[in-house]
Amino acid sequence: MCHMTETQNIEYKSSWHDDYLKWICGFANANGGVLFIGKGDNGKVVGISDAKRLMEEIPNKVRDLLGITVDVNLLHEGGLEYIEIVISSSTVAISLRSRYYFRSGTTNRELTDASLTDFLLRKMGMTWDDVIDPNITIDKINPSAIEYFRKEAVQSQRMTFLEKESDSIHILENLNLLTEKKFKRAAILLFGKEPNRFYPNAYAKIGRFGKSDTELLSQEIIEGNILQMPDQILEVLEKKYFVNQISYEGLHRKETSPYPYEAIREVLINAVVHRDYMDSFVQISIYDDKIMFWNAGLLHPSMSLEALKKNILPGQETLFWQMSSLRPD
Repeated sequence: MCHMTETQNIEYKSSWHDDYLKWICGFANANGGVLFIGKGDNGKVVGISDAKRLMEEIPNKVRDLLGITVDVNLLHEGGLEYIEIVISSSTVAISLRSRYYFRSGTTNRELTDASLTDFLLRKMGMTWDDVIDPNITIDKINPSAIEYFRKEAVQSQRMTFLEKESDSIHILENLNLLTEKKFKRAAILLFGKEPNRFYPNAYAKIGRFGKSDTELLSQEIIEGNILQMPDQILEVLEKKYFVNQISYEGLHRKETSPYPYEAIREVLINAVVHRDYMDSFVQISIYDDKIMFWNAGLLHPSMSLEALKKNILPGQETLFWQMSSLRPD
Protein backbone atom coordinates (compact mmCIF):
# COMPACT_ATOMS: atom_id res chain seq x y z
CA MET A 1 0.00 0.00 0.00
CA CYS A 2 1.26 3.48 -0.87
CA HIS A 3 1.65 5.87 2.06
CA MET A 4 1.67 9.65 1.82
CA THR A 5 4.35 11.76 3.42
CA GLU A 6 3.63 14.74 5.65
CA THR A 7 2.76 17.92 3.77
CA GLN A 8 1.54 21.46 4.42
CA ASN A 9 -1.91 20.05 5.23
CA ILE A 10 -1.15 16.58 6.64
CA GLU A 11 0.53 15.56 9.90
CA TYR A 12 1.03 12.05 11.38
CA LYS A 13 1.36 11.16 15.06
CA SER A 14 1.69 7.61 16.35
CA SER A 15 -0.15 8.44 19.59
CA TRP A 16 -2.01 11.35 21.16
CA HIS A 17 -0.44 13.94 23.43
CA ASP A 18 -2.12 17.16 24.56
CA ASP A 19 0.86 19.02 23.13
CA TYR A 20 -0.57 18.24 19.69
CA LEU A 21 -3.24 20.83 20.30
CA LYS A 22 -0.52 23.18 19.06
CA TRP A 23 -0.66 21.44 15.68
CA ILE A 24 -4.44 21.81 15.53
CA CYS A 25 -4.03 25.50 16.40
CA GLY A 26 -1.39 25.84 13.65
CA PHE A 27 -3.62 24.24 11.03
CA ALA A 28 -6.56 26.44 12.01
CA ASN A 29 -4.46 29.59 11.70
CA ALA A 30 -3.10 28.52 8.31
CA ASN A 31 -4.98 26.74 5.53
CA GLY A 32 -6.50 23.96 7.58
CA GLY A 33 -5.37 20.36 7.48
CA VAL A 34 -5.67 16.82 8.75
CA LEU A 35 -3.96 15.39 11.83
CA PHE A 36 -3.82 11.59 11.99
CA ILE A 37 -3.37 9.86 15.34
CA GLY A 38 -2.14 6.29 15.04
CA LYS A 39 0.09 6.73 11.99
CA GLY A 40 3.88 6.77 11.82
CA ASP A 41 5.95 9.48 10.13
CA ASN A 42 5.76 7.56 6.84
CA GLY A 43 1.96 7.50 6.93
CA LYS A 44 1.75 3.81 7.81
CA VAL A 45 -1.00 2.89 10.26
CA VAL A 46 0.42 1.72 13.60
CA GLY A 47 -2.86 1.83 15.49
CA ILE A 48 -3.96 3.14 18.89
CA SER A 49 -5.38 1.26 21.85
CA ASP A 50 -7.44 4.04 23.45
CA ALA A 51 -9.50 5.20 20.47
CA LYS A 52 -12.83 5.33 22.31
CA ARG A 53 -11.49 7.62 25.03
CA LEU A 54 -9.74 9.90 22.55
CA MET A 55 -12.86 10.20 20.39
CA GLU A 56 -14.54 11.85 23.38
CA GLU A 57 -11.59 13.79 24.84
CA ILE A 58 -10.09 15.41 21.73
CA PRO A 59 -13.20 17.32 20.54
CA ASN A 60 -13.83 18.59 24.08
CA LYS A 61 -10.24 19.76 24.58
CA VAL A 62 -10.18 21.48 21.19
CA ARG A 63 -13.44 23.27 21.98
CA ASP A 64 -12.45 24.27 25.53
CA LEU A 65 -8.85 25.34 24.85
CA LEU A 66 -9.02 26.60 21.24
CA GLY A 67 -12.63 27.68 20.95
CA ILE A 68 -13.18 25.84 17.66
CA THR A 69 -14.77 22.59 16.53
CA VAL A 70 -13.08 19.87 14.49
CA ASP A 71 -14.26 16.69 12.82
CA VAL A 72 -12.90 13.65 14.64
CA ASN A 73 -13.33 10.36 12.79
CA LEU A 74 -12.47 6.80 13.80
CA LEU A 75 -10.94 4.85 10.90
CA HIS A 76 -9.74 1.26 10.43
CA GLU A 77 -7.02 -0.34 8.35
CA GLY A 78 -5.55 -3.83 8.59
CA GLY A 79 -7.38 -4.53 11.81
CA LEU A 80 -5.97 -1.40 13.44
CA GLU A 81 -7.80 1.69 14.59
CA TYR A 82 -6.60 5.25 14.05
CA ILE A 83 -8.12 8.72 14.29
CA GLU A 84 -8.52 11.43 11.68
CA ILE A 85 -8.87 15.03 12.92
CA VAL A 86 -10.03 17.41 10.20
CA ILE A 87 -9.29 21.09 10.94
CA SER A 88 -10.80 23.92 8.91
CA SER A 89 -8.98 27.19 8.30
CA SER A 90 -10.23 29.84 10.71
CA THR A 91 -11.19 33.34 9.64
CA VAL A 92 -10.08 34.67 13.05
CA ALA A 93 -6.83 34.19 14.95
CA ILE A 94 -6.81 31.10 17.18
CA SER A 95 -4.65 30.87 20.30
CA LEU A 96 -3.74 28.10 22.72
CA ARG A 97 -3.16 29.36 26.25
CA SER A 98 -2.49 32.86 24.81
CA ARG A 99 0.06 31.54 22.32
CA TYR A 100 -0.39 31.52 18.56
CA TYR A 101 0.85 28.77 16.24
CA PHE A 102 1.01 28.55 12.47
CA ARG A 103 1.51 25.65 10.07
CA SER A 104 4.23 26.42 7.53
CA GLY A 105 5.34 23.64 5.21
CA THR A 106 5.70 20.55 7.38
CA THR A 107 6.57 22.48 10.53
CA ASN A 108 4.45 24.07 13.23
CA ARG A 109 5.93 27.27 14.61
CA GLU A 110 4.96 29.66 17.35
CA LEU A 111 4.33 33.22 16.20
CA THR A 112 6.05 35.92 18.22
CA ASP A 113 7.01 39.58 17.93
CA ALA A 114 6.86 40.93 14.37
CA SER A 115 5.51 37.71 12.84
CA LEU A 116 2.67 37.65 15.38
CA THR A 117 1.79 41.28 14.75
CA ASP A 118 1.73 40.69 11.00
CA PHE A 119 -0.39 37.57 11.41
CA LEU A 120 -2.98 39.30 13.61
CA LEU A 121 -3.22 42.21 11.19
CA ARG A 122 -3.73 39.88 8.25
CA LYS A 123 -6.50 38.05 10.08
CA MET A 124 -8.19 41.43 10.42
CA GLY A 125 -7.77 42.02 6.70
CA MET A 126 -4.89 44.46 7.18
CA THR A 127 -1.13 44.60 6.79
CA TRP A 128 1.43 46.44 8.91
CA ASP A 129 1.91 49.20 6.34
CA ASP A 130 -1.87 49.66 6.03
CA VAL A 131 -2.15 50.89 9.63
CA ILE A 132 -2.68 54.62 10.30
CA ASP A 133 0.22 56.36 12.04
CA PRO A 134 -0.97 59.48 13.92
CA ASN A 135 2.57 60.89 13.96
CA ILE A 136 2.70 61.35 10.19
CA THR A 137 1.83 64.81 8.87
CA ILE A 138 2.04 66.28 5.38
CA ASP A 139 5.25 68.15 6.20
CA LYS A 140 6.97 64.76 6.70
CA ILE A 141 6.18 63.80 3.09
CA ASN A 142 8.65 64.64 0.32
CA PRO A 143 6.74 66.41 -2.53
CA SER A 144 9.54 65.72 -5.01
CA ALA A 145 9.17 61.99 -4.36
CA ILE A 146 5.46 62.21 -5.09
CA GLU A 147 6.12 64.18 -8.28
CA TYR A 148 8.74 61.65 -9.38
CA PHE A 149 6.24 58.85 -8.83
CA ARG A 150 3.49 60.75 -10.69
CA LYS A 151 5.65 61.28 -13.78
CA GLU A 152 6.81 57.65 -13.83
CA ALA A 153 3.26 56.34 -13.33
CA VAL A 154 1.94 58.45 -16.21
CA GLN A 155 4.84 57.66 -18.51
CA SER A 156 4.41 53.92 -17.95
CA GLN A 157 0.70 54.26 -18.85
CA ARG A 158 -0.26 52.58 -15.57
CA MET A 159 -1.90 55.62 -13.96
CA THR A 160 -2.68 58.07 -16.71
CA PHE A 161 -5.39 59.64 -14.53
CA LEU A 162 -2.58 61.33 -12.55
CA GLU A 163 -1.37 63.26 -15.59
CA LYS A 164 -3.12 66.50 -14.62
CA GLU A 165 -3.06 65.91 -10.87
CA SER A 166 -0.75 68.22 -8.93
CA ASP A 167 -2.11 68.09 -5.39
CA SER A 168 -0.04 65.75 -3.18
CA ILE A 169 -2.98 64.98 -0.89
CA HIS A 170 -5.18 63.97 -3.84
CA ILE A 171 -2.44 61.71 -5.20
CA LEU A 172 -2.00 60.01 -1.82
CA GLU A 173 -5.77 59.56 -1.58
CA ASN A 174 -5.81 57.97 -5.04
CA LEU A 175 -3.11 55.58 -3.87
CA ASN A 176 -5.19 54.69 -0.79
CA LEU A 177 -2.51 56.01 1.56
CA LEU A 178 -4.91 58.25 3.45
CA THR A 179 -7.95 57.39 5.54
CA GLU A 180 -10.07 60.30 6.70
CA LYS A 181 -7.11 62.63 6.14
CA LYS A 182 -4.86 60.42 8.31
CA PHE A 183 -1.69 58.90 6.85
CA LYS A 184 -0.93 55.22 6.67
CA ARG A 185 2.53 53.86 7.41
CA ALA A 186 3.02 53.07 3.73
CA ALA A 187 2.87 56.80 2.94
CA ILE A 188 6.03 57.56 4.90
CA LEU A 189 7.80 54.45 3.61
CA LEU A 190 7.09 55.39 0.01
CA PHE A 191 7.31 59.16 0.07
CA GLY A 192 8.72 60.19 3.43
CA LYS A 193 11.58 62.65 3.86
CA GLU A 194 13.20 60.54 6.59
CA PRO A 195 11.35 57.22 6.97
CA ASN A 196 13.91 55.80 9.41
CA ARG A 197 12.97 58.46 11.95
CA PHE A 198 9.59 56.78 12.17
CA TYR A 199 10.69 53.21 11.56
CA PRO A 200 14.36 52.70 12.60
CA ASN A 201 14.93 49.68 10.33
CA ALA A 202 13.96 51.52 7.14
CA TYR A 203 17.46 51.56 5.69
CA ALA A 204 20.03 49.34 3.96
CA LYS A 205 23.57 48.46 4.92
CA ILE A 206 26.32 47.56 2.46
CA GLY A 207 29.33 45.62 3.71
CA ARG A 208 32.55 44.75 1.88
CA PHE A 209 34.14 41.59 3.24
CA GLY A 210 37.54 40.01 2.86
CA LYS A 211 38.22 36.30 2.96
CA SER A 212 35.67 35.57 5.69
CA ASP A 213 32.45 36.95 7.16
CA THR A 214 34.39 38.25 10.14
CA GLU A 215 36.71 40.37 7.98
CA LEU A 216 34.65 43.52 7.40
CA LEU A 217 36.70 45.90 5.26
CA SER A 218 34.19 48.74 4.87
CA GLN A 219 30.50 49.48 5.17
CA GLU A 220 27.94 52.01 4.05
CA ILE A 221 24.45 52.89 5.31
CA ILE A 222 21.82 54.01 2.78
CA GLU A 223 18.73 55.83 4.02
CA GLY A 224 15.69 57.09 2.16
CA ASN A 225 12.19 56.16 1.08
CA ILE A 226 11.33 53.14 -1.03
CA LEU A 227 11.27 55.17 -4.25
CA GLN A 228 14.77 56.56 -3.67
CA MET A 229 16.60 53.73 -1.98
CA PRO A 230 17.13 51.25 -4.87
CA ASP A 231 18.71 53.90 -7.11
CA GLN A 232 20.81 55.25 -4.21
CA ILE A 233 22.09 51.77 -3.37
CA LEU A 234 22.88 51.02 -7.01
CA GLU A 235 24.80 54.29 -7.36
CA VAL A 236 26.92 53.51 -4.28
CA LEU A 237 27.59 49.96 -5.48
CA GLU A 238 28.74 51.12 -8.91
CA LYS A 239 30.91 53.98 -7.62
CA LYS A 240 32.50 52.40 -4.55
CA TYR A 241 32.17 48.63 -4.58
CA PHE A 242 31.93 47.15 -8.05
CA VAL A 243 35.23 46.57 -9.80
CA ASN A 244 34.67 46.71 -13.55
CA GLN A 245 36.42 44.29 -15.84
CA ILE A 246 38.72 46.00 -18.34
CA SER A 247 39.01 44.87 -21.95
CA TYR A 248 39.97 46.46 -25.26
CA GLU A 249 38.44 46.55 -28.70
CA GLY A 250 41.25 47.79 -30.89
CA LEU A 251 42.39 51.05 -29.31
CA HIS A 252 39.22 51.50 -27.32
CA ARG A 253 39.06 50.68 -23.62
CA LYS A 254 35.91 48.86 -22.53
CA GLU A 255 34.65 48.48 -18.94
CA THR A 256 32.16 45.77 -18.02
CA SER A 257 30.30 45.60 -14.72
CA PRO A 258 30.87 42.36 -12.77
CA TYR A 259 27.10 41.85 -12.57
CA PRO A 260 24.29 42.49 -15.09
CA TYR A 261 22.73 45.89 -14.38
CA GLU A 262 19.15 44.65 -14.91
CA ALA A 263 19.61 41.73 -12.51
CA ILE A 264 21.10 43.84 -9.72
CA ARG A 265 18.40 46.48 -10.07
CA GLU A 266 15.64 43.87 -9.95
CA VAL A 267 17.12 42.26 -6.84
CA LEU A 268 17.47 45.65 -5.15
CA ILE A 269 13.86 46.62 -5.84
CA ASN A 270 12.62 43.30 -4.46
CA ALA A 271 14.89 43.54 -1.42
CA VAL A 272 13.56 47.00 -0.54
CA VAL A 273 9.89 46.50 -1.43
CA HIS A 274 9.25 42.89 -0.38
CA ARG A 275 10.48 43.06 3.18
CA ASP A 276 9.22 43.27 6.73
CA TYR A 277 9.82 46.80 7.98
CA MET A 278 9.17 45.71 11.56
CA ASP A 279 12.29 43.58 11.37
CA SER A 280 15.93 44.11 10.46
CA PHE A 281 17.34 46.35 7.72
CA VAL A 282 18.30 45.23 4.21
CA GLN A 283 21.80 43.73 4.13
CA ILE A 284 24.08 43.60 1.09
CA SER A 285 27.31 41.64 1.49
CA ILE A 286 30.03 41.94 -1.15
CA TYR A 287 32.87 39.45 -1.54
CA ASP A 288 35.58 38.95 -4.15
CA ASP A 289 33.55 36.32 -5.99
CA LYS A 290 29.91 37.03 -5.10
CA ILE A 291 27.32 39.48 -3.81
CA MET A 292 24.57 38.48 -1.39
CA PHE A 293 21.29 40.26 -0.61
CA TRP A 294 19.22 39.63 2.51
CA ASN A 295 16.00 41.12 3.80
CA ALA A 296 13.70 40.25 6.66
CA GLY A 297 10.38 38.69 5.83
CA LEU A 298 8.32 35.55 5.55
CA LEU A 299 6.73 33.72 2.69
CA HIS A 300 3.06 34.39 2.10
CA PRO A 301 1.02 32.07 4.39
CA SER A 302 -0.29 30.18 1.38
CA MET A 303 3.25 29.40 0.16
CA SER A 304 5.83 27.01 1.59
CA LEU A 305 9.46 26.20 0.80
CA GLU A 306 8.30 22.78 -0.41
CA ALA A 307 5.90 24.41 -2.87
CA LEU A 308 8.61 26.73 -4.15
CA LYS A 309 10.93 23.82 -4.84
CA LYS A 310 8.43 22.32 -7.27
CA ASN A 311 9.15 25.13 -9.73
CA ILE A 312 12.94 25.00 -9.48
CA LEU A 313 14.77 24.21 -12.69
CA PRO A 314 17.49 21.53 -12.77
CA GLY A 315 20.77 22.93 -11.49
CA GLN A 316 19.12 25.61 -9.35
CA GLU A 317 18.71 23.49 -6.21
CA THR A 318 22.03 24.61 -4.70
CA LEU A 319 21.25 28.28 -5.27
CA PHE A 320 17.80 27.85 -3.76
CA TRP A 321 19.11 26.26 -0.60
CA GLN A 322 21.84 28.88 -0.28
CA MET A 323 19.18 31.56 -0.41
CA SER A 324 16.72 29.81 1.88
CA SER A 325 19.42 29.06 4.45
CA LEU A 326 19.87 32.80 4.95
CA ARG A 327 16.34 33.14 6.32
CA PRO A 328 16.09 33.42 10.11
CA ASP A 329 13.96 30.90 11.97
